Amino acid sequence: MKVAKFGGTSLANAEQIKKVCSIVRADQDRRLVVVSAPGKRFKDDTKVTDLLINYAERYLETGEATAEKQAILGRYQEIVAELHLPVEVGAQIEAELDEVLSNEKRLSPDRFMDAVKAAGEDTCAKVIAQYLRSLGEEAHYINPQEAGMLVTDEVGNAHVLPEAYEKLSTLRSGSGISVFPGFFGFTKTGNLVTFSRGGSDITGSILAAAVKADVYENFTDVDSVYVVNPNLIAHPVEVKEITYREMRELSYSGFGVFHEEALIPAYQANIPVCIKNTNNPVAPGTMIVSEPPVSTKRVSGIASDSGFCSIYVSKYLMNKEIGFGRKLLQILEEEYLSYEHTPSGIDNISVILRERDLTADKEQRIVERIQSELRVDDISVTHGLALVMIVGEGMRQSVGTTARATAALASAKINLEMINQGSSEVSMMFGVKSEEADRAVIALYQEFFGCEENEQAATAHQASSVMV
Repeated sequence: MKVAKFGGTSLANAEQIKKVCSIVRADQDRRLVVVSAPGKRFKDDTKVTDLLINYAERYLETGEATAEKQAILGRYQEIVAELHLPVEVGAQIEAELDEVLSNEKRLSPDRFMDAVKAAGEDTCAKVIAQYLRSLGEEAHYINPQEAGMLVTDEVGNAHVLPEAYEKLSTLRSGSGISVFPGFFGFTKTGNLVTFSRGGSDITGSILAAAVKADVYENFTDVDSVYVVNPNLIAHPVEVKEITYREMRELSYSGFGVFHEEALIPAYQANIPVCIKNTNNPVAPGTMIVSEPPVSTKRVSGIASDSGFCSIYVSKYLMNKEIGFGRKLLQILEEEYLSYEHTPSGIDNISVILRERDLTADKEQRIVERIQSELRVDDISVTHGLALVMIVGEGMRQSVGTTARATAALASAKINLEMINQGSSEVSMMFGVKSEEADRAVIALYQEFFGCEENEQAATAHQASSVMV
């Protein structure tokens, strides 16, 4: 059995939905389908989820959002019409959307926002199930509440409850094709709650684990995962196989392929994940597996993410002071701050935080507390940092990776604010100024993949010459 999840670009319009349904029908093992809300039809278009958010914000602010509502209804009416579904289907969808969009009076603002956002996936799942039935398939829309998608009551940031897996496992024995809306679940008390943005990937991973799928297929708009952001490098090297650990590290550091929490359920259940292209389904895609292949490359991917800051603390003989690290982190805990990394030396330590979490007031209080309570020699806060990550299982067995990376960055005249190697030795992090992050990624790519890229280009040129 396969769980197949389709993202917003795969469902942006009727033509894309036809492709999706063709893919589902082409393989009888694809019996559980997870869908996102329709995405962008063209570059300057607006995703349905963003249309829904615009509606909710406008309605909460003014009590009226007719234009925003019509934009949402218009997207679905266009899809229904182009799929040649009965008029009654469009009327039913409009009535159900109307009900969701007018629920503001009985819900708190945050719950209203969650309910409205979830309508994108929910409506899309109903349309696809209806279209599959029109093609002669036995297809069922699955209501997440009835199926048992139980989640924590954290508005906009739900997490699946352990008992949900047993309830959801019954989907494996369902007949025909089951179409499940991604992105949301229900609390034990019946409240609808969404996962964090991009959470349809999480839904797919949860379902794959629950039904013990043979593979979790995640369809997007690229043939495979690339070792680097293709917006920075033209035609970058493709990744054929990557481990969960590597993908998790890359997702954390800005790799846009997967929501960073999405792989956890599949990883824990040891379900292989295959990333495939809706527009080119015959391409093999990228496999995400538990263990690396025997011939593991030194580096599997390079990514960067900005929006970080660093609190640098220095104190002579800090390493001899019992409890110093705990006291430092306790100050952050009492300010409700989580930290990302803590690279340290004998007499100094840096704590890396998300910049959005460190407000000016918090920063001032934290600096004053560290000075007075820990009696440090020096403390400074650096803003505008980016973290550049090199990830690869092969780094554990390779000598000289750090030297090559730092030499490449030095040649590009990029100053390093910090270096940190993960204890698992699967990742290596460099802190740089945000404005230098892209140049850093490009320099590292050329160092570790430049030769391979040239080899691929030469092979392609030889193949084209033979054809001529």
